[in-house]
Amino acid sequence: MKIVKIEDLHCDAGWRDFSFLKITTDDGLVGWSEYNEGYGSAGLTAVIRRMGQDLIGQDPRPIERIMSRIYAITRQAPGGMNQQAMAAIENALLDVKAKALGIPVYELFGGPVRDRLPLYWSHCGSYRFRNADVMKVDPVRSFDDVVKLGKHVKERGFKALKTNIFRFDLNPPNMHQPGFGRTIGGPELNADGATLAAISDGLAAFRQGAGPDMGILLDTNFNFKTEGYIKVARTCEPYNLFWLEIDSYDPEGLRLIRDRASMPIASCESLFGRRQFRPFFENRSIDVSIIDVPWNGLMESLKVAAMAEAYEINCAPHNFYGHMSTLMSAHLCAAMPNFRIMEIDIDDVPWKDDLVTHPPVIQNGELIVPTRPGWGADINEEAVRAHPPKNPHP
Repeated sequence: MKIVKIEDLHCDAGWRDFSFLKITTDDGLVGWSEYNEGYGSAGLTAVIRRMGQDLIGQDPRPIERIMSRIYAITRQAPGGMNQQAMAAIENALLDVKAKALGIPVYELFGGPVRDRLPLYWSHCGSYRFRNADVMKVDPVRSFDDVVKLGKHVKERGFKALKTNIFRFDLNPPNMHQPGFGRTIGGPELNADGATLAAISDGLAAFRQGAGPDMGILLDTNFNFKTEGYIKVARTCEPYNLFWLEIDSYDPEGLRLIRDRASMPIASCESLFGRRQFRPFFENRSIDVSIIDVPWNGLMESLKVAAMAEAYEINCAPHNFYGHMSTLMSAHLCAAMPNFRIMEIDIDDVPWKDDLVTHPPVIQNGELIVPTRPGWGADINEEAVRAHPPKNPHP
């Protein structure tokens, strides 16, 4: 078996694009993966294309050997775009190999530990500020709308939801995201009184709507510094959070926050590989480790999870992409023993289901682990072409 073609496909996904990698072999097998060129990774497709040139004519099945060689080639520029390109290739190769054997990908790693995955509804209300018309859902314009949405999540059978910081006191109302340069508050990233009040009001509204048993997660991203995150944690204390999610590259600072917080701390979604995760484990900086499968690759993600297990830390996937990413992340959750909960975006563009041959199956807030070969679905190329991306990929 030899690789004969490596292609990338892209489609409009409302406020961003979905991107897919397709690896074709000489016997007609096709492996798929999903990657993301937005959110700071502009130009990733060009890196994947260049990296993939050396794979033409190679046997796709010795994946560890292939990825070890690519790692050695990119050793002087680790992580970042190189790692994301490696992950896209690795994930597509896993799909090829599992299909060649006629088994799901998780069977390559000892088989499933579980066949149902509890989910949390991610970005709950967050996308409805600006994209409700695209998604054809009710917009969020007030805390009363947040209460209503909390009730809706409970009625759908979900046991947990994750939200962001809503600022209805701004004109126009928006999410609080200075860490990404999108709203006021940067670059100093201080936690002022109005922001802390908005956090409290938003959590109170979700708790009122979803009830006392709903797991509520708050994602604060990169929006504060250590002092601010400590203030945020204190503000969240009355609302019994499932976890407080923080993005940080400072394991010692995160440990300080964790020591002063009364709720579990989740982090690490922006890290690459075991070497970046290690100091966060060694410093006991987190309660839950978040791993991005499209960024790290499933093989590396499982190695990170195995290392986390040695520190009594459970893991959850970072999964805010399309359905192919959801399926890839589901195989991680199925295979690793130390699983916490799985992220999924429910609010999305109406054509999201059309992009894959078998959309994920969700029952009562749980994802049913697929049993078909590979990831359990292929990309519907006709549907992808029906929604051309807003941004060109020359």
